[in-house]
Amino acid sequence: MIEIQTPEWVKHAVFYQIFPDRFAKSDQVDHPEGLKFVDWNSTPTEKDFFGGDLYGVIEKLDYLSDLGINALYLNPIFASTSSNRYNTYDYYKVDPLLGGDAAFRQLIDQAHKRGMKIILDVVLNHTGRGFWQFNHILENGDKSPYIDWFIIYDWPLRPYSKSEKKPINYEAWWGYPELPKLNTNNPSVQDFLLEMAKYWMSFGIDGWRIDVPMEIKAPGFWKRFRDVVKNENPEAYIVGEVWAEANEWLQGDRFDGVMNYVFAKNAINFFGAKTLNLKDFSHDEFTVEPFDSDQFGKSINEMMSLYDWQITCSQLNLIDSHDMPRALWLMGNDISALKLAVLFQMTMPGAPCVYYGDELGLSTSGDPQCRGSIPWGNNEKLDLSLLSFYKRAINLRHSNSILRIGKFQEISSEKGIYSFVRFEGDEYALVIFNSNEQEIKVRIEKNGGMNINQYWSYDENKSVDVVNFDLLKVKAREGVVIFYTGIDKTPPKIMFDL
Repeated sequence: MIEIQTPEWVKHAVFYQIFPDRFAKSDQVDHPEGLKFVDWNSTPTEKDFFGGDLYGVIEKLDYLSDLGINALYLNPIFASTSSNRYNTYDYYKVDPLLGGDAAFRQLIDQAHKRGMKIILDVVLNHTGRGFWQFNHILENGDKSPYIDWFIIYDWPLRPYSKSEKKPINYEAWWGYPELPKLNTNNPSVQDFLLEMAKYWMSFGIDGWRIDVPMEIKAPGFWKRFRDVVKNENPEAYIVGEVWAEANEWLQGDRFDGVMNYVFAKNAINFFGAKTLNLKDFSHDEFTVEPFDSDQFGKSINEMMSLYDWQITCSQLNLIDSHDMPRALWLMGNDISALKLAVLFQMTMPGAPCVYYGDELGLSTSGDPQCRGSIPWGNNEKLDLSLLSFYKRAINLRHSNSILRIGKFQEISSEKGIYSFVRFEGDEYALVIFNSNEQEIKVRIEKNGGMNINQYWSYDENKSVDVVNFDLLKVKAREGVVIFYTGIDKTPPKIMFDL
């Protein structure tokens, strides 16, 4: 049996996901004269280039540090012909529109200087039509030495065909002509991908986010990938895009965690139950439907029982991403629902991941709208009070190690209320969420030797008598966190009164 070991730093990380073309635009990239980008405040379409770059990310590092971010997850940055850059044509080159390798070198150095880690998004399953080996086949047909790097049906290739009578004649991801699928059963292809991973690890990145890993079924490939990455840096983080339960991938020989869409679905469906936007989004593994507290509790307990504890602490706990509508939009623009979800995210086991702009109130439907720009400087379009809440919730996590490494136990899930404790030794954190439209009263039966030493609520100016603290009021659509020490190892009994 493999001993499961995950990067220690991930347990203490708060990630920030950045779509590079849309996060921030600098004036430091020496673009050739005459290049045109769409207006920064445009509504995005699939083909738009906004001109965001890695120098823009560097210029926002102080903002991110102030927010409490200590890890960056960058969507693809390699040379590509699309703004999403999932159709790579050169895995060894940072896209010049983003500032090239020099900008990335500076970003890594400046991020590391601030104690921030960086992981890169990469797709190993397919390339772009401009990928050199695919072009070689296009020019030379079956005479190309690279003929077995892809799965070709017949000749000549039809990489731009849209005709039903003459469809593309090679394997492509979901049939998209611009995404020819690599033959990852070919040892040469595997060696190329592994050498590429090694190269960027030596460049200084701290790990990888793997796009559609389930598409690569070559026996032993993912173990080889892990070995290459971990040999370069044993503390590197490998996280896969798997939307459902992922035990197969999390046995210590492949990934350290997955993008925890199970977490996102539960949080959105419960905290946003009363205002859910039930239209315009569907996914086989992500059903948007109202959860009551009982359903939520059962789903969370199931989620918490899926994996080894080390893996649970290394999950990438997101609320939304570039592949789905923004959480605020899905929850019917209910700010109270988003705040509850964020507090849940910052108090649960696993590494929280904030999708860029969520902290400023961006609210849009799915791709491509969810990949829009941040209107920096336009405070009328930015929710600065929400930003303040994010800062406080993230700081709560950073300031209390028990919220990062403490064990988990549910206390109650009834009547629109959900509560749990995080604990380690004699240190406890009691977290209570009130999803109701009215205030609740919480009576805490203190165990012998129980000493309450910190109280956190939405109201940062509210003081509480922790010595005589046995009756607590939790406002409608808010949550509280109570830290205490206790000789008695059992959590306190609590009673709710609506």
